[in-house]
Amino acid sequence: MRDFGYIRENYLALSLDIRERAKKAGREVTLVAVTKSADDEELLALAECGISDIGENRPGELARRGELLFSQGYTPRLHEIGKLQRNKVKLIIDRAELIHSVDTVQLGREISRLAAARGRVQRVLIEVNSAREPNKSGALPEEVEALMLELRKMPSLSVCGLMTMGPLTPSPEDIRPYFRLTKELFDRLSEKYGFEGEGILSMGMSDSYAVAIEEGATLVRVGSRLFEKTKGENTDV
Repeated sequence: MRDFGYIRENYLALSLDIRERAKKAGREVTLVAVTKSADDEELLALAECGISDIGENRPGELARRGELLFSQGYTPRLHEIGKLQRNKVKLIIDRAELIHSVDTVQLGREISRLAAARGRVQRVLIEVNSAREPNKSGALPEEVEALMLELRKMPSLSVCGLMTMGPLTPSPEDIRPYFRLTKELFDRLSEKYGFEGEGILSMGMSDSYAVAIEEGATLVRVGSRLFEKTKGENTDV
């Protein structure tokens, strides 16, 4: 029988660190556990620890693992955090509590259409390509306001906030300017139009969540720190 004690230790240590940093920043910060590097047994071991939010970047895996978790009596909130193609929305629309990666009007329309068919409103974040990387998804900073206004017209969408990844860099400090830019955009749009509730700012991964919290994140996506076998690898989205 496999021993998953390391997962509990990692989860407790990470949760404590995030709580302390959030308290210092004066806000609550949600931890979304990114589980794409974990096998199913590790996923269930993490669920047993009491994790409330789990993120997957692969739509098919979010659907399958949602079924697995719920069949075992676990009911975490599921997050779709990766690049989402329109033809894959149908795989997650019944499971995703929050979709982090809406970056076009066309994708928003498909999500809204399928949510409407189910009589529900889907919560989404707008993905911001804060570093203007040509090979990355996300709306450019100057495009976000217009995209938000179009998405807000869709009756079965609720625009809850923004998400950014920032570039892959050797030092988390190098990502700080992109987190800061996204926070400034978030604050401006929040004041001008408002987001659902207090709004969600999804920034920061295993190597950069501390900087992200300092720069205003209310949600961080962490994977590799939770799973011993992947420490030192970047397995987040």
